[in-house]
Amino acid sequence: MNIVCLDMEGVLVPEIWIAFAEASGIPELRRTTRDEPDYGKLMAWRLGILKEHGLGLREIQETIATIDPLPGAREFLDELRTLTQVIILSDTFEEFARPLMKKLGWPTIFCNALEVAPSGEITGYKMRCQQSKLTTVKALQSIGYETIASGDSYNDLGMIQASKAGFLFKSTEKIKADHPELPAYEEFDDLLRAIKQVL
Repeated sequence: MNIVCLDMEGVLVPEIWIAFAEASGIPELRRTTRDEPDYGKLMAWRLGILKEHGLGLREIQETIATIDPLPGAREFLDELRTLTQVIILSDTFEEFARPLMKKLGWPTIFCNALEVAPSGEITGYKMRCQQSKLTTVKALQSIGYETIASGDSYNDLGMIQASKAGFLFKSTEKIKADHPELPAYEEFDDLLRAIKQVL
């Protein structure tokens, strides 16, 4: 029994924080897990910038409402889900992901949650579990699934390397160079073909 585990941002949809950096005119917010392997450090830094500029959940959600999935992502997911079970494993937050899941046809997503004050200020966040992607892949394996994983960033490497088959998708040149053992693809058709070969 197979199950495919996919990252969300950078793989199926554009990076939310990059879109918000552009919308808000704060270039520092372009930093993502492609640049910073330590997610806790990255989020603390982001929340500090939001507080400094008086920005909260409402402003980010307004930007998210303008984001569409990457071209071909919905069709890729729809076809993949006719072949096997699929879960999106993301370090994003329910409050960010919901409108994007609607545009992707409501696939299953495991992600985290924000802590938001009545004012709308994002005061913190609650991780579903430590090393959520790797932990989830290992949990799926413990109940009889063989996992196939794909992602683009440092925080995807654990689930990719722990899976029966793993692929980089739309990743950075540095990550691809650091991990030449991982097949890397740029187009949904190529990734779908690679997944089909190991199903």
